[in-house]
Amino acid sequence: MKLVIQIPCYNEEDTLRETLADLPTQLEGIDCIEIQVVDDGSTDRTVEVAKQWGVQHIVGFKQNRGLAAAFKAGIDDAILNNADILVNTDADNQYCGQDIAKLVRPIVQGHADMVIGCRPIDSHPEFSYVKKQLQKTGSWVLRRVSKTKVRDAASGFRAYSKDALFHINVYSDFSYCLETLIQAGYSNLKIDTVEINVNPKTRESRLFRNAFQYVWKQTKTMINIFLLYRANVFFNIVAFMFFLLSVVARRKVSGACPFLKCPGRKLLADRHIGGCSACHRFSAAFDGYFGIFNLLCTKTVRGYQLSHQETRCVRPKKG
Repeated sequence: MKLVIQIPCYNEEDTLRETLADLPTQLEGIDCIEIQVVDDGSTDRTVEVAKQWGVQHIVGFKQNRGLAAAFKAGIDDAILNNADILVNTDADNQYCGQDIAKLVRPIVQGHADMVIGCRPIDSHPEFSYVKKQLQKTGSWVLRRVSKTKVRDAASGFRAYSKDALFHINVYSDFSYCLETLIQAGYSNLKIDTVEINVNPKTRESRLFRNAFQYVWKQTKTMINIFLLYRANVFFNIVAFMFFLLSVVARRKVSGACPFLKCPGRKLLADRHIGGCSACHRFSAAFDGYFGIFNLLCTKTVRGYQLSHQETRCVRPKKG
C-alpha cells in the first residue's frame, strides 16, 4: 500500500524541517511512503525547504487561499499519485509523527475508512479552561449533526482511505475538519478514532485570532453544511413555523381580529368572526409565499449540491 503524508503550509520555513524530520520512513503494512507539501501561497522559503528535504510532491498556490482549499488540492493530487492512504498533519509540528502508525493501522487492517487522532483535551497543558469547554461543546454538537462518535472533531490529524477520498468534497473556505467529518457520517463511511500525543506549541494558530472568532466561524460552517446537506429539513421547519402563524392569524376569535392593528377590528366588530377580509388575504398570501419559498430554496440548494457534487473521476497515474 502507498501512503502519502500531506502537510499544508503557509509561511512555515521555521517549523517545516522539524515536522519533516519527525515523520516515519517505514510502517507496518505500508510499502511506500511519500511526502506531499501543499504550499498555500507562502512568501517565505517554505518551498525551498521542502525541496531541500527531498519532498516528493509539492502543490502550490500563487496566493493564499486558506486551509480548506489547500486540503482539497492535496486530496486531488494524492488521488492522481495513486495514494491508498492519505494522512494529513500540521506543518507546525503540533502532532507527533510516531502516531501516524496508529492512524493508518485501522485502514491497513480494513477496519476503517477514516481515522481521527484525538488529542488529550482535558490534560492538554496549553489549552485554557475556556478552550477546553469550547472544544468539548463543539465536538458534542458535531456528533449530533454528523451522527458520529468522534471525541475531538477539530483535530486535523487524520488518515483517509482511497475510498474516503472519493467521497470528500470541501465547500468551506475556513477549515475542512468539520465538513469532512459530516460528509463521512452522511456517506456511511466507517470512522475510527485513536488517542494521540501532541508536541509543545511552536506558534499561535493562524486560523483564528481569538476564541470568539473560532466559535463564530465553526458555527457558521456547521450551519452552512447543514443547509447544504439537509436543506429540505431546514426549509420545511421554517415553512411550518409560518404556516402555524397563518393558522393563528385566521383562527376565529370572538369579535376581534387577532391582528391588534387591523383596520377592520372596530369597524366590523359585530360581524368580525375569524378576522377581516384583509387578514384573510394576508394570511393566504403568507401561506402561498412561504410554500413557494420553501420549494424554490430546497430545489436551489439541491441543484447547488448536484452541480458541486464532484464524483471524483480523476484518472490515477499509472505506475
